[in-house]
Amino acid sequence: MVAAQETSLRKLLEGAKQYQVPLYQRTYSWEQSQLKRLWQDVVQLAEDMRDDASTTHFIGSLVLAPSPVNNPAAVQTYLVVDGQQRLTTLTLLLCAVRDHRAAHEHPMHRDRIDEKYLTNKWEADAQRAKLVPTQDDRASYRACLDATAAAGGTDRVGAAYRFFLTQLTTLATTGDDDQAAPVTVEDVENAVLGGLAVVSVTAQPSDNVHRIFESLNNTGLKLSQADLLRNYLFMQLPTRGESVYHSQWVPLQQTLTNAELESLFWIDLVHRDSRVKQTSTYDGQQKRLEKLPDEAAIEAEVARFARLGVLLRTVLHPETEADPTVRTRLEHLKAWGTTTVTPLLLHLLERRAEGNATSTQIAAAMLYVESYLVRRQIIGRPSAGLNRTLLDVVTDMDKTLPVDEAVRTYLSKGRKHFATDQAVRAAVLSIPFYLNGRWNQRGNVLRWLEESYASKEPVSMDQLTIEHVLPQTLNDDWRAILEQELNDGETVEQLHTSLVHTLGNLTLTGYNSSLSNHDFASKRQQLATSGLHMNQRIAQQDIWGPTQIRARAAELADRIIGLWPGPLEAAEAPAATAWGLLVTALAALPAGRWTTYGDLAALIGTYPTSVGHYLTSAPVSNVHRVLQADGTVWEAATAADDPRPLLAAEGVRFDDAGRADQDQRVHLDDLAALVAATGDASDEADGPS
Repeated sequence: MVAAQETSLRKLLEGAKQYQVPLYQRTYSWEQSQLKRLWQDVVQLAEDMRDDASTTHFIGSLVLAPSPVNNPAAVQTYLVVDGQQRLTTLTLLLCAVRDHRAAHEHPMHRDRIDEKYLTNKWEADAQRAKLVPTQDDRASYRACLDATAAAGGTDRVGAAYRFFLTQLTTLATTGDDDQAAPVTVEDVENAVLGGLAVVSVTAQPSDNVHRIFESLNNTGLKLSQADLLRNYLFMQLPTRGESVYHSQWVPLQQTLTNAELESLFWIDLVHRDSRVKQTSTYDGQQKRLEKLPDEAAIEAEVARFARLGVLLRTVLHPETEADPTVRTRLEHLKAWGTTTVTPLLLHLLERRAEGNATSTQIAAAMLYVESYLVRRQIIGRPSAGLNRTLLDVVTDMDKTLPVDEAVRTYLSKGRKHFATDQAVRAAVLSIPFYLNGRWNQRGNVLRWLEESYASKEPVSMDQLTIEHVLPQTLNDDWRAILEQELNDGETVEQLHTSLVHTLGNLTLTGYNSSLSNHDFASKRQQLATSGLHMNQRIAQQDIWGPTQIRARAAELADRIIGLWPGPLEAAEAPAATAWGLLVTALAALPAGRWTTYGDLAALIGTYPTSVGHYLTSAPVSNVHRVLQADGTVWEAATAADDPRPLLAAEGVRFDDAGRADQDQRVHLDDLAALVAATGDASDEADGPS
């Protein structure tokens, strides 16, 4: 059990003792505002103690644990579990008091304060300092302790020493004219050593010090899970900690940020169990590590983390990858923005590092993942389920196969929606690509398609935007083009809606706003001068209507199929209409609003009549909110099916001719936004939480 007692800094520092701030602790972090507040408290305490020498001022607690390597005959060493910031600050203040009094009063103050409170004079160098800060602070602290020329550097330890030295100098040279006996430096020393009250909480050798540390973290230290895991690891290395810290941990810490370290530890768990939540990283790792038998096993784990850290940095910074093909695949997957693919990418790089896969194989595996993502985008598949699929690859793929074959096989099996070539060809013709996924993903597909033509013009997504060749808003010239290819009973608006957002009508330009709704002759002139191959091919057309859009769609479908390989042939199946997407859109359609059969058809890449027949036969919510484009009820509906009374009750306004108010209509773009808002956003996060 722990023992707590109120004590003073004098009692803590007197005698042969050493307080070690463990390697796992954070570096010294007090800033001037905190130093100023402490100084004001000390000066006030010094004033109060002149009137009553027993006055004290409580400054907090200090949690200590006996070092596991303590020898009763040697200096008694304690680990500072909590309170290192205060203890470091107070000893720096004593260093400043010592140096000021030695310089301005008598040199004997140096030896006096050193021997009593700052050093163990007769001990070996490793045990000479009464306080040993965490590794990164030691050189700066030692300079202050030894009063070398380097004392008072630019880091926070040096800044604290300089602050106190400045305050002591000011205190000694100025005073309050109304105060007969101003506070002296000696008063400050006495206040620091005897007046500042500290509750010292000392654990017993049998106590679980890390549990104490965790408890403190839960009540205010707010360390990250990476911090906690670092603490746990080095508490299991009582004799090897220094060596392991320098050889393994420091390089790892320099390779990754703290947030990236936390991701690394989570990914390491995901490789064993894909269901692990990122918020459970520390608990999961601790349960795994506590089963290790000795320091050597813990040291091996730290070394393994260090190796994985180098690989994770390659995933996060693809430009550091030496193999050009692997680098390209990493760059593409990073640009896609689905971070739950990171565990698989790290696994692939680890397989290569261990000699169990070649660069060619892991590049092929990465291409299959990229193909899976692109093809899902092409067919308009929502992101629901994507997060789980990507996290499960490492644990569920066939380990007996070469890694590229294993990844492709895994993605091809089951209901993972790895779009077939047939599905891609159908979707490119009909699915509103411009409304699917995130904007950067749409742009990436077009950019990578352009790059596949080996264009000499560099393509930068910072400068290029997606352009609708057939514009989103029709003028008379464009209406005339569409009118030439109308089917029986089809309106210009319906034909326009079915084509405008499809991939065949989209390109990349750097002058989107200037092209806008211009006629094709004007657009054609500008596209012809572009360095982009896809724009030059569009400019070769004399007219841009349904025939040209569909022909270009078929050409792009062939290129997509060639660039991004699909699932195994065994997985080929007829493409299914995305009725689930329609159901989701209707479920999200708010009361008081309505949409059309044509907009729903365009959303899922089918025909208005197919939507009408589906809605009459399937149990779908909010069917009453679907009307014809002019706001009237579908002519096939019976009087008993008239939805207008229900719509009116919900707030939809109708004119005398029974037409719903067009201002309350939800158009195709808005339907796509409703679907996106209800989709699974977890693929954008580092993991399930």
